[in-house]
Amino acid sequence: MMAPLASTTRELFTEAVRAILEAWSVLQIAVDNGFGGAYSQQKADWMVDVLQQYFHDNDDLQQCEVEDFISDLMNNEFDTMVDDGSLPQVAQKVCLMYQLCDQGKLTEVREQISQLAQKKNTGRAKATAVKTPAGDDDEEEDNDEEAMECDGASDGPSVSSTAAKQQPLPQVMNNDEEDDGWTVVCRKK
Repeated sequence: MMAPLASTTRELFTEAVRAILEAWSVLQIAVDNGFGGAYSQQKADWMVDVLQQYFHDNDDLQQCEVEDFISDLMNNEFDTMVDDGSLPQVAQKVCLMYQLCDQGKLTEVREQISQLAQKKNTGRAKATAVKTPAGDDDEEEDNDEEAMECDGASDGPSVSSTAAKQQPLPQVMNNDEEDDGWTVVCRKK
């Protein structure tokens, strides 16, 4: 079992997570365009804390688990499905930073943070974020649209992780949508 990071190392990991997310154009576009509502910037800041806490609370996280976690955060907080191929890269960077912190390679982590800060300051890459058009109060309709978008985009790397929000799944499976020829997609736990 991995020991939790020491407090100074944990602070450095949090700084690394912040640098990764601030350099991630998809999240920044979502924040800039208010996809998360009036508190988009606060949600982005909160994501940093939640993501570092996720690593602190779970041992031996796999990159795919981190991808799913970030994808769920983007979907739930910013109504944004990440389909530009950047999600695996972001998850990989966060996992790498955690490993470096865990191994005590703090100088390398600081160098990476510095490089990410330079990337952020040289301008943002162009990326497209998909905002679901349905209102926040209509969860079931939201899920149908997400499932439809996913069915059409079978070659995307993050399709299965964003197929549907977890909470409403039992309702979706119990209503008449299966009779309409749609397949309900459930993610393995």
